[in-house]
Amino acid sequence: MTFEEIYHAHKNLVFNLALQYVQNYEDAEEISQDVFVSIHQSIGSFNENSKLSTWIYRITINKSLDFVKAKQRKKRFGFLTSLFYDDSNDVKHDAPHFDHPGVQLEDKEGLANLFKHINQLPDNQKTALILSKIEQKSQAEIAELMNLSPKAVESLVQRAKTNLSKKINDSEGK
Repeated sequence: MTFEEIYHAHKNLVFNLALQYVQNYEDAEEISQDVFVSIHQSIGSFNENSKLSTWIYRITINKSLDFVKAKQRKKRFGFLTSLFYDDSNDVKHDAPHFDHPGVQLEDKEGLANLFKHINQLPDNQKTALILSKIEQKSQAEIAELMNLSPKAVESLVQRAKTNLSKKINDSEGK
């Protein structure tokens, strides 16, 4: 299979999965580009012990998590350097915005809040939850993607749901 065929067969999968991590169209496009650069550079080292789509999922998950971590580091650094512009009292860093193209306008606030809580989960719980509930993958598929046992995946999803529920309840003041 040529790189062009791989790209056309998997571009939607990569973009949609990245979008679940960042909830922003432009960021998902950037991650997708990084994923396909990595695929192009390392296609020769792909061993066929797993399916091509599994390998691409793993690259996408790793690139998405790396992107989110880098953005958080940048945000923390910006917060530490200065909250305001030097020459005025105007705030230098705005709150991140939620820009998911598949969401109706009236649903954006609620979903932005939900994804804010999902993004606070540990990486492995977040990944298991996204693959299970949003990507609709089976436990066996998630286990293969995350190099875990199906039982470990079940536990991760359950912990993610419990932690997410706690975070939502705490934010609502219950």
